Amino acid sequence: MKSTLRRFIVFNRLPIAVAMIALGLLLGFKDWGGGWYTAWIPFLVAIIMVAAHYLIGPMTLIQAYVENGDMEGAQKLLDRVKKPEWLYKPVRSSYYMLRANFSSMGENLDQAEEDLKRGLAAGMPEKEYEGTAYLQLGSISYKKGNTKEALENLRKAVKIGLPDEDSKATAFLQISSIYLSRRDFKSAKMYFSKAKSCKPTNEQVVSQLKEMSKYMARIPG
Repeated sequence: MKSTLRRFIVFNRLPIAVAMIALGLLLGFKDWGGGWYTAWIPFLVAIIMVAAHYLIGPMTLIQAYVENGDMEGAQKLLDRVKKPEWLYKPVRSSYYMLRANFSSMGENLDQAEEDLKRGLAAGMPEKEYEGTAYLQLGSISYKKGNTKEALENLRKAVKIGLPDEDSKATAFLQISSIYLSRRDFKSAKMYFSKAKSCKPTNEQVVSQLKEMSKYMARIPG
C-alpha cells in the first residue's frame, strides 16, 4: 500500500501540483477554511511537487527495482527522465552511472563511456563511486583497444579507492594485462601479485586470476 501510494505520487507530481494550485485558488477566492491565510499550504505543496519532478524525477524508486533484479523496470524508469541535466547534481550522477551500466550490459560502449564521463562531471557523492566510475572507464577503454587511456583510468580508480576487494583485483588484473601486452613483464608480475593479494571471491574474477596465472608461470624470472 505504502509503495503503491509512493509510486502514484512520483508518477503524478505535475497533476498533483496543478490540483494543489486549483485548491489554493479556491481557498483564497471562496474564502474557505481561512481563505488566503491557509491557501499557501496547497501552493507550497505544488512547489514541492514541481521541484521534485524536475530535480529528483523517479530516481527514488529505481533502487528497489535494481535490488529485485527488475532491470527492465529500472530501465523504463530511467527513460521517464526527459531532462537529466535538470536533475539535482548527486541525483544526476546516479542517473548517468545507472544508464552507463545498462549501456555496458548492452555492449553500447560509446554511450556507456559518455554517461560515465557525465556522471563524473556531475560529481560523485562518495569517493568509492568515483573510483568505480574510473574502473568502468578503464575497462571500456581496454575493450576498445585504447590501452593508454585504459591504464590512466585504472590507475585513477586504484588511487581514488574502490569499494571492495573484487573491484581492486579486477583493476590490478587489467593493469597487469596491459603491461603483459607491452612485454613489461616485471610490472605485469607486480600487479598480478597485487590482484592475488586482494583474495577476490567473485567467481569471474577468480577464474581470470587462474587463467592469467598460467601465462605468468611461463614468464622467465
